Amino acid sequence: MRRTVVPGLVALGVAGGLFVLRRPLMMSAPRCLAGRWHGCFDTFNGVVLMTLVAVPLALLVAGALAYRRRAAGVGRGAAWRLSLAEVGMVYGTVPFLGLTLMPGGGAGVVPERVSLVPLRDLVTMGTLGIVGNLLVFAALGFFAPMRFAALASVPRVLALGAGCSVLVETAQYVLRLDRVSSVDDVLVNAVGAVLAGLASRRWWRTNPFGGRR
Repeated sequence: MRRTVVPGLVALGVAGGLFVLRRPLMMSAPRCLAGRWHGCFDTFNGVVLMTLVAVPLALLVAGALAYRRRAAGVGRGAAWRLSLAEVGMVYGTVPFLGLTLMPGGGAGVVPERVSLVPLRDLVTMGTLGIVGNLLVFAALGFFAPMRFAALASVPRVLALGAGCSVLVETAQYVLRLDRVSSVDDVLVNAVGAVLAGLASRRWWRTNPFGGRR
C-alpha cells in the first residue's frame, strides 16, 4: 500500500507544482530555447525551467554511473543509491547556487553590504525568501551523507551547510553582486541542509555496501 500511495502523492505534488508554475515558466521558454542568457539564465523562472528540462539528463547520468558500479561488482541497491546521491548533490544544488550568485541591478556599482546581526534580516525575508534559503543546500544535506560516510552525522551536515553558505556569502561580497552578505542567510541555509539530512537519515545511517555503520 505504501509503495503505491507514496509515489502517487509525489506525482500529484509535482503535477500541482507544475500547474502553478506553468505560466511563468512558459514566459521564459522562448528565450531559453533560443539559448539567450538574458531573460533565461539570469531569471528565476528561466533557471527553474532549465532545471526541469534537465531531469531526463540527470536520470541518464545516474543510470550510467549505476551501470558502471554494477559492472564493477557493486550490489544493485548500493550502486543506484551512490549514483543517485552523486547526481542529486550536483543537480539539486547548482541551480540554487546560480540563483544565489545572480547579479543584482547594481552589481559592480553598489558598495558591498554585510549584515552580521543574527535574526535581524530574518523578519524581512518573507516566506518565499525563507523557503528559498532553506532549499539552497537541501540537496547537499540530503544526498551527501548517503554518499560519504564521513558526513553521516547531524553536526557534520550542519557544518557542511554552514561552510558552503559562508563561501557563497563571501563570493557575493567579493564579486560585488549587489546582494547583502547576511549571517541569517548562513543560518537558514544550514538549517535547510540539516532538515534535508534528517529526511534521508534512514538511508545514510546504513552502510551502502551492506551492514550498519
